[in-house]
Amino acid sequence: MEPFFTNVGPIPFEGPDSNNPMAFRWYDRDRVVLGKRMEDHLRFAIAYWHTLCTTGVDPFGGQTILRPWLDAGDPMALAEVKLDAAFEFFEKLGVPFFCFHDRDLAPEGASLKESNANLEAMADKALARMEQTGVKLLWGTANLFGSRRFMAGAATNPDPEVFAYAAGQVKAALDTTHRMGGVNYVLWGGREGYETLLNTDMKRELNQLGRFLDLVVEHKHRIGFTGTILIEPKPKEPTKHQYDFDAAAVHAFLHKYGLVDEVKLNIEVNHATLAGHTFEHELAYAAANGILGSVDVNRGDLLLGWDTDQFPNSPQEVALAIYEILRMGGLDTGGFNFDAKIRRQSLDPEDLFHAHIGGMDTCARGLLVAAAMIEDGKLQAAVDERYAGWNGDLGRRVFDGSASLADLSDHVVEGGIEPQPRSGRQEALENLVARYI
Repeated sequence: MEPFFTNVGPIPFEGPDSNNPMAFRWYDRDRVVLGKRMEDHLRFAIAYWHTLCTTGVDPFGGQTILRPWLDAGDPMALAEVKLDAAFEFFEKLGVPFFCFHDRDLAPEGASLKESNANLEAMADKALARMEQTGVKLLWGTANLFGSRRFMAGAATNPDPEVFAYAAGQVKAALDTTHRMGGVNYVLWGGREGYETLLNTDMKRELNQLGRFLDLVVEHKHRIGFTGTILIEPKPKEPTKHQYDFDAAAVHAFLHKYGLVDEVKLNIEVNHATLAGHTFEHELAYAAANGILGSVDVNRGDLLLGWDTDQFPNSPQEVALAIYEILRMGGLDTGGFNFDAKIRRQSLDPEDLFHAHIGGMDTCARGLLVAAAMIEDGKLQAAVDERYAGWNGDLGRRVFDGSASLADLSDHVVEGGIEPQPRSGRQEALENLVARYI
């Protein structure tokens, strides 16, 4: 097999003083940070779809990126060429994981039966490459948004036959993820929403979505899959409203349908910003409620109102996000998946390496900054001091139920209490964070 990336060898770590664009400056996989190897903190994964399947298409223009495996020809033969290119890329970059949609790995056939057979055949070939290289599967998922049949949603479709088709596709994808040793399975509802309420029964569609997720969890236990089931929140695009709008909406959904102990979240940066949140907000909410499972690390363009999926390049933004992850004890089965794509004018195969090297270095530097904030403890001390009053007798009585509303009123009235506001010191804390960078 001839190499696809002939101008690139294995990417080394050379340190912050290196000027080699094909070397890591910050990502030293074996460096121990807070008692754990950097690779084990970050658990980087390559998104098969964006890295191997990207053509440069956008809403206003067609294909710009050409690859041998994107040519016309026998779909299964091209899928195997793409697989060879993928594992060459994974090995040279030195990542431990990858992620895929079913239709990224294997082409859709003329029927679900044929599509499932294609997926099974390609999974066999992928398993052989995984054994050769040691690269593992972080998670798999099903593409329930690309086909015309899913134009009105998959689980939320008004036609139960589409619901059943989607169930069959997810069964095959989950079975394949299990067989390939994946440690998570993601449900991404690309079109689970509505474009107009004029033709939508929202209550029915939410019940359908809840039942669909329940079926997935039932099947997980039936086949003995011990990985984590994840939902990836997304607020909009392509529909006006997605039912999995943000972390809070999904949390409420999981509670309503009795699945909060079975499902966690895969939080994406660009989806967080489209929902009007910061990435660290979504992480903090999920962590506070025990439902943070994994992350898709990318960024959006704040001047554009759609999901641009660019590679992360701000160590400070990433550091604040990783700080939230470290505070909850780190990721378990999850990892940092680069759900990011090179720009449509970045045509060369080497551009894939430049993008991922930069993203991995940004995350590695962010990890070091976040670890310094954890070890230093000044940020946490400022928060602890701000809420210190709740550790006293009054705070205890509020939460142990010994103080009624009347008791609290008497406490203020009889004690002549007049609370005085205290500074939140936001600017001082922002300056503190900047000094870590």
